[in-house]
Amino acid sequence: MATIANSGIEKPLNEALVTGAKTFADVNNDVSRPLESFPTKIWWICFITAMVVFSIGAGAVLDAFEKGLGVLGLNQPIGWGSYIITFVFWVGIGHAGTLISAILFLFRQKWRTGINRSAEAMTIFAVMTALLFPVIHTGRPWLAIVWLFPYPNQRQLWVNFRSPLEWDVFAVSTYFTISLIFWYVGLIPDLASIRDRAKNKIRKVLLTVASLGWRGSNKNWNNYEAAYLIFAGLSTPLVLSVHSVVSFDFAVAQLPGWHTTIFPPYFVAGAIFSGFAMVVTLLVIAREVFGLKHYITMDHLEKMNKIIMATGMLVGYAYAIEFFIAWYSGSAFESFTFVNRAFGPYWWAYWTMAVCNVFIPQIFWIRKMRRSVPVMFVVSLFVNIGMWFERFVITVTSLHRDFLPSSWKMYIPQLHDWLTIFGSFGFFFIWFLLFVRFLPTIAMAEVKSVMDQPQKGDAHV
Repeated sequence: MATIANSGIEKPLNEALVTGAKTFADVNNDVSRPLESFPTKIWWICFITAMVVFSIGAGAVLDAFEKGLGVLGLNQPIGWGSYIITFVFWVGIGHAGTLISAILFLFRQKWRTGINRSAEAMTIFAVMTALLFPVIHTGRPWLAIVWLFPYPNQRQLWVNFRSPLEWDVFAVSTYFTISLIFWYVGLIPDLASIRDRAKNKIRKVLLTVASLGWRGSNKNWNNYEAAYLIFAGLSTPLVLSVHSVVSFDFAVAQLPGWHTTIFPPYFVAGAIFSGFAMVVTLLVIAREVFGLKHYITMDHLEKMNKIIMATGMLVGYAYAIEFFIAWYSGSAFESFTFVNRAFGPYWWAYWTMAVCNVFIPQIFWIRKMRRSVPVMFVVSLFVNIGMWFERFVITVTSLHRDFLPSSWKMYIPQLHDWLTIFGSFGFFFIWFLLFVRFLPTIAMAEVKSVMDQPQKGDAHV
């Protein structure tokens, strides 16, 4: 069987990557079983819950469209609130998938094979969720085609191409497109494997179309490996560029606490940090529910926990260096902004961010803790909470106290804000649950590339 691992790189055998003495036929059976059986009660409960949560959020959004964005907590001078905070949060969540799939593939890190498929799917769904918020934030999205798209018109109205908000459109849409294609290309051999097992004629036809007539020939594999390598190369710079561009939304402003050159690397480290935390959250659940412990092993999870710990320390360093830069700048406004962050009215948000992102992940220095499923699950939840608060702190504490004390005002998210945020989680989990129901959560072809050769009598794949 030709695999990605045969691209001129010698394949080291690492039993820890797939445990349980699995054969190639076992991989197909174990990964395909959830797709070929009726959904479990747990899946239905989760899916219905996600639908309800999303419906509540959608209702809040529609009500805001009808009444206007005044129902939100926005005020003067805080024109950016929960929508931009949650947009940046979801874009950051989407970074781990591309990092695992593209960069680790280019560096021939074989441990990625058990987790890359779910991480790639998470990337796509997180970006889809993030893209909802700029649309919602317009307040009248049905007018977007008239006012936002740069088409020639009698009003001579054009988009401001110098605005970083416009850069977001190009960066995030490019990231989504490349990630989607990259994910789909990796799916093709596995879709063919499921097609060959299909007993329903309609299902077989759909999978035949989706797998692009894959036959597993040498020509198929050569073209596949070339395409996969190209898209991995295209995706790699996007890991760095997309969240750097998102950080420019803040960094190019002349506002104390925002206009700093540390934002691009700081945002990228934070995105990888939060993205890996979300991957751990999802995979801990998936391996338990679908019985994938032999493919998503404790070694996989431990490596991700090490990355969470390392990027958490990078984020903590960025928090500390911001205070140094504020002091070193000699700007009274800059110094005031950071003192206000840590000890002002929003001190609780700052210290929630610091505890969740910097201190709690340090528990992973202990090997027993980073190999404990309950511990890593709880830590990953705290990291996701902390990273949302990081965006809250950056956005709100730089805005709520303007240059004139007479302009100072507090930002308090209203019911519509919270319902929209919770609804976005429902939207994300709807898509992820559909993914685990209808598509293989493990990249079968890639997992086989890190296994020993099949024993005599194994099924042909």
